[in-house]
Amino acid sequence: MAVFAREKGPSKLHGIEDSRLRFGELDEESASAYRQAVRSGRFTRKEIAEELNLTSEETLRIEQILTRLRLLQPMPGSPGQLAPSSPEAAVADLVGCTEDHIRSLQRAVTDIRSTMMSLMPVYFEGRRERNRAEAFDLITDVDAIRALLHEHRVHAKFEILTVQPNDAQGAAPLLASLRDSMLETLDRGVRLQTLYQHTARGDLITSSYVREVTAKGAEIRTTNELVDRLIVYDREVAFLPEQAIDGPGRSAIVVREPNLVAFMCKVFEYQWHGATPFLPDATQPEPITDEVKLSIIRLMSRGYKDEMVARRLGMSVRTCRRHIAELTEGLNAVSRFQAGVNAAMSGHVDLQESE
Repeated sequence: MAVFAREKGPSKLHGIEDSRLRFGELDEESASAYRQAVRSGRFTRKEIAEELNLTSEETLRIEQILTRLRLLQPMPGSPGQLAPSSPEAAVADLVGCTEDHIRSLQRAVTDIRSTMMSLMPVYFEGRRERNRAEAFDLITDVDAIRALLHEHRVHAKFEILTVQPNDAQGAAPLLASLRDSMLETLDRGVRLQTLYQHTARGDLITSSYVREVTAKGAEIRTTNELVDRLIVYDREVAFLPEQAIDGPGRSAIVVREPNLVAFMCKVFEYQWHGATPFLPDATQPEPITDEVKLSIIRLMSRGYKDEMVARRLGMSVRTCRRHIAELTEGLNAVSRFQAGVNAAMSGHVDLQESE
């Protein structure tokens, strides 16, 4: 498109950039000289020098500054004489072309967005013919997933709900990339509610991120177990990981069907009401450690392997195995199943509830 063609010659932004740098030269002497020129209706070096007690070199410097800032213009009919211009006219002269250029770019962006969005009915109709589940999309390209998440995040109007199971290896880069965008989103007045597992409280990177976003108004809570990731924007669009495969690198499922999105929001609210507020600067409540232990026992009694227990609770496999060994020893058991039975007999956990 023509709007994207590279302009020949100096950039239109060059003038305003230069004027911004030169603006720092408008000192008190230059302002006083401009005031005197406005009073007399013209800028005469001799009169300015005598009035302000300036040297000829200083007067010349001031003249050059005011001329570059378009505050002095050649007098009509007398090119050798300089007359003062209004600041409003000077601004129009300095930034007029740049403002026109910006408006042109804004119109181009609006046109492109309108044109592309006009194809949405065509896209959904094609999806409907191929698959009756028109409100579902499977996005397999990682860059496309990130772009779509970013698009919904920057256009969120009032609320973002997220469920983030802990990932010790992926937490640092993920939170680093989210930090600035989430702070910007909170500055726009969008409500942010996030659920982590209790084990996130022991991670310094996560705690630092939580400290920053909660200071801006975000609400963060933790709970025993989380099933999988979930992001819901404005209770209209939900993102889920692909369920057909497990582990990192999964595709994203985009859900727009109102009833399903509403159900996901209810599930989130159910977990949210039973979760504990995450306040990094506050003393951590003691029951959290006990809740984690009870969760390990429940999962052990179901026969889950160490890797699955670790994933459900958001901890490393090594840490999980250490806890399991300590619990097994503390319950006088020789197997994980026996540890679950002993825990039930001692009243630590209800096996029927764990099913």
